[in-house]
Amino acid sequence: MTEKLHIIGGGMAGSEAAWQAANAGVQVVIHEMRPDVGTFAHQTGLLGEMVCSNSFRSDDSEQNAVGLLHWEMRAANGLIMATADKHRLPAGGALAVDRDPFAQSVTDALMAHPNVTVEYGEVTTLPQDGQWIIATGPLTSGSLAEAIAAETGAEALAFFDAIAPIVYFDSIDMSKAWMQSRYDKGETEEERTAYLNCPMDKDQYEAFIDALLAADKTEFREGETAGYFDGCLPIEVMAERGRETLRFGPMKPVGLTNANAPEVKPYAVVQLRRDNKLGTLYNIVGFQTKMKYGAQTAVFKMIPGLEEASFARLGGIHRNSFINSPTLLDDQMRLRSRPNIRFAGQITGVEGYVESAAMGLLAGRMAAAEILGGGAPTPPDTTAMGALMTHITGGAEAKTFQPMNVNFGLFPPVEGLKSGRRGRKDRYKAYTDRAKVDWQRWLDRDTVPA
Repeated sequence: MTEKLHIIGGGMAGSEAAWQAANAGVQVVIHEMRPDVGTFAHQTGLLGEMVCSNSFRSDDSEQNAVGLLHWEMRAANGLIMATADKHRLPAGGALAVDRDPFAQSVTDALMAHPNVTVEYGEVTTLPQDGQWIIATGPLTSGSLAEAIAAETGAEALAFFDAIAPIVYFDSIDMSKAWMQSRYDKGETEEERTAYLNCPMDKDQYEAFIDALLAADKTEFREGETAGYFDGCLPIEVMAERGRETLRFGPMKPVGLTNANAPEVKPYAVVQLRRDNKLGTLYNIVGFQTKMKYGAQTAVFKMIPGLEEASFARLGGIHRNSFINSPTLLDDQMRLRSRPNIRFAGQITGVEGYVESAAMGLLAGRMAAAEILGGGAPTPPDTTAMGALMTHITGGAEAKTFQPMNVNFGLFPPVEGLKSGRRGRKDRYKAYTDRAKVDWQRWLDRDTVPA
């Protein structure tokens, strides 16, 4: 077997795809344009770099669809999840990681694999032959994006993704802030105190909202529209939807007691999550923003405890492109007009680190199976992987297709279970129990040569 698998992009999806294919015995070449060609959001040339949050979100595999996706990726010997577990940070019920060591470990693992090579440089055209996976993510280079649009005959859809700021811990006033996970969630004391909380009374909150609404924001170029993904809305956009929106969103005060003043119930709370293992950096949870840098420092220093804050990184905003996958991809994630090319990751219209890596996992396995002369069956839509893949390759309405996180709404119902909020716990457990059995069965079948 001499045919190689070429992967364009070394982010979450490309790294996972390479790992899966290489472990199947296929020679893999990763084409990564960084650091020769940079992007707005990336800081390094490492594979698997995290550019926004450092969280993989919930790790609950019984009651949460994201946690179930974690479970399925671990069961498939996923590189991204194994590396995340290795560099895990306390984050209550979430899976957060130390971002720089995480990316370095992903890079080291792939570089050390005998079936993987990395070629640095920008790919600007669609390949005519050979087996390829395009996993270039939301910041696909202009030249390649134009080539994709020319081939598909459709303009790439786009929204704007906003990045949250990161604060130095030693600049936070802990006489006003305190450490606590919401509802004291977590099995250890470290987990139960994983978040840093800054309280606001009503007057402080109202002044903060006024400042958000009045702040200078990034302007879009002519012809661009701000079609935000709801899971990553800038805080000022949320504030524009109503003055109480933030208080019922990322600034909700529930499940928290101010250790500095237990008798005083906060009107709103800003949470920060540890961003590195040393605990020297904290990111402001849910505070993606399109405010200009000067406005950010002024507005964020209105938060009690952050009056003297120093920022390791301010927030930002960038264009986030994806293809209309339901019209362009088949059920093996291949481009219908050029079946030698697969797409994977965020460019397919999934949203989030975990979802992107999951689509890379499937694309890598499917491409490897094809190269080896067999074929990987499509995973059942009762699994988190299958439900998400089914959505982007035909389950979604093409006319209104938008980026999607994995969620139980994508799963086929389990017969005999009650609908509504009261039956939700039993229903979610039924979803995850069924998914784990079906996913393991798919994995067992996928390892058998066709």
